[in-house]
Amino acid sequence: MSATLVVQRIRSHELPAHAGERVHLRGWLHAVRRLGGITFVILRDGWGTVQAVAEAPGQLDPIVNGELLPESVIQLTGTVVVAPQAPGGHELHNPELDIITPVTETLPVILGKKEVNASLTTQLDHAVFVNRHPTRRAVFRLAAVTMAAFREALASQGFTEIQTPKLVASATESGANVFSVDYFGQRAYLAQSPQFYKQIMVGVFERVFEVGPVFRAEPHDTTRHTNEYVSLDMEMGFINDHFDVMAMLRTVLAHIFATLQAQCAPELALAGAVLPEVPPTIPHIHFAEAQDLILQRHGVDVRGEPDLSPQDERWLGEWARAEHGSDFLFVTGYPMAKRPFYTHPDPERPGYSNSFDLLFRGTELVTGGQRLHRYGDYQAALAARDLPEAPFATYLETFRYGMPPHGGFAVGLERLLMQLTGAPNLRLTTLFPRDLNRLAP
Repeated sequence: MSATLVVQRIRSHELPAHAGERVHLRGWLHAVRRLGGITFVILRDGWGTVQAVAEAPGQLDPIVNGELLPESVIQLTGTVVVAPQAPGGHELHNPELDIITPVTETLPVILGKKEVNASLTTQLDHAVFVNRHPTRRAVFRLAAVTMAAFREALASQGFTEIQTPKLVASATESGANVFSVDYFGQRAYLAQSPQFYKQIMVGVFERVFEVGPVFRAEPHDTTRHTNEYVSLDMEMGFINDHFDVMAMLRTVLAHIFATLQAQCAPELALAGAVLPEVPPTIPHIHFAEAQDLILQRHGVDVRGEPDLSPQDERWLGEWARAEHGSDFLFVTGYPMAKRPFYTHPDPERPGYSNSFDLLFRGTELVTGGQRLHRYGDYQAALAARDLPEAPFATYLETFRYGMPPHGGFAVGLERLLMQLTGAPNLRLTTLFPRDLNRLAP
């Protein structure tokens, strides 16, 4: 082993461009395999893995002898050789080792296998290093590209990115499921969504979007809910109705999936993600018609219910796939009683709303719709729900001074990844989940 590290390095995904050259790679000792007298060492960096082959005595002794444990940070210097059987089709021969940060303790979870063989609780307890596993890391690389593609899609349509407060004076959805905090002696809340602020900013930019955390103090302990998640929000002005918002959502999703396909083939494969085709027009069904359909096809009478259950959504997803060949289905016209007070009613059927949910493979992914835009309508909507105007005074000021017809939507990032990868639990697509029982790591 040499005592001095070489400054220059290449990354694992750059290996094919250096065939025949002697190169330096830095990363983590991911795994060790022995076959006869040959030792195969897998180095993992932030982009992938590289296999090094130690055949001669003395090569990589600390690793071969078991003195250096997995997750030690190392540098390998070797000659790049074309090897179709190796990960990525290339490997390092005649390797030399430099130890940067040794690990001498056995890991609570083994990362050198193809899959993480540990319970969900154990994985989450040790997420600070379990997230290093290639399949876990792939999910979060997909998340990063999804957020970038969301931004790119909307910026290309004339939207301006904003960042809104996460400490607010009133509950966005006017419900009880909010986290209250002591704000210098005043009661404040963690924002359930950027809804009020993104509407306000339509009056500034017409078209706005935000990528940020939202907080829901809902006592859900399910596989598809957490209490903090990343919301991809947008709001746009001068719309005709919610169908304009739905069309924009379709454009955004198509761009996200095309970008993932172009940039993330290795991550998609590792995560087991199957990209959907986004049809030119996503099929839609009215809420009341959806309930009739469920009765006709499944004999379950859900008419009169103000919302769809997870089972209802699964049935509708199956119908959309069978009848339209689509992984997506818009359900429009949810009852006004189920939607927030700022939702615009359907002028033809006032008991229903100009709102929608987008189902993706039988699970709700997106909620959106048209909002009220006249001050008097807000006064009436609050009064109808016995809500005082005072907590919403600054929000209502926007509508006193001229707002266009507008609407928007919100996509749950982690749920999108869950549906893409087929993960059985939302916590597996959440970087550091926050739920009823977890506040660390």
